[in-house]
Amino acid sequence: MATESSEGEEGKVNGGNHVLIVEDDLREMGKKAAWSVSSCKPGNGLSALRDENLETYWQSDGAQPHLVNIQFQKKVMLQLVVLYVDFKLDESYTPSKISIRAGNGFHNLKEVKTVELDKPSGWIYLSLSGNDPRETFVNTFMLQIAVLSNHLNGRDAHVRQIKVYGPRPNPIPHQPFHFTSREFVTYSLVR
Repeated sequence: MATESSEGEEGKVNGGNHVLIVEDDLREMGKKAAWSVSSCKPGNGLSALRDENLETYWQSDGAQPHLVNIQFQKKVMLQLVVLYVDFKLDESYTPSKISIRAGNGFHNLKEVKTVELDKPSGWIYLSLSGNDPRETFVNTFMLQIAVLSNHLNGRDAHVRQIKVYGPRPNPIPHQPFHFTSREFVTYSLVR
């Protein structure tokens, strides 16, 4: 149902899922980051993006592109970006083209993925994996989500939620295997 692009290619995403479903081996990384936006209308600021409420939204204010910057203190592995947008409620405020960029800071951001959204309604899943099957994540200090254009040539954008996911770390440090039961972990060391 969804196609995406990476490294300068473009893809389309249709529809959306009204229930957030994420694999167990991923964890939400947004709480470890410092978030900022390029602009916002009073009362519809950054806090609305992270409040777990689908009724609230961030509304940009000003010229495009509209930016959401996610900065981490240390380099993190990111695998998935999930956005909640709703064309039925927001119409011309709904993003139609989004770019995801990664880098060490504002000075060296590189485009990872560009996606076109076709009247989305619900959670939109944007994988950060590249064309090579070995590239399953992006290792970065900063992620930037840029709203390049809106549906119906709208000026300002509404985004209701953004979540960023990375791989869950192995619970036992320096353990090369991922055991699923406590019994296997108990007998995993050679004496």
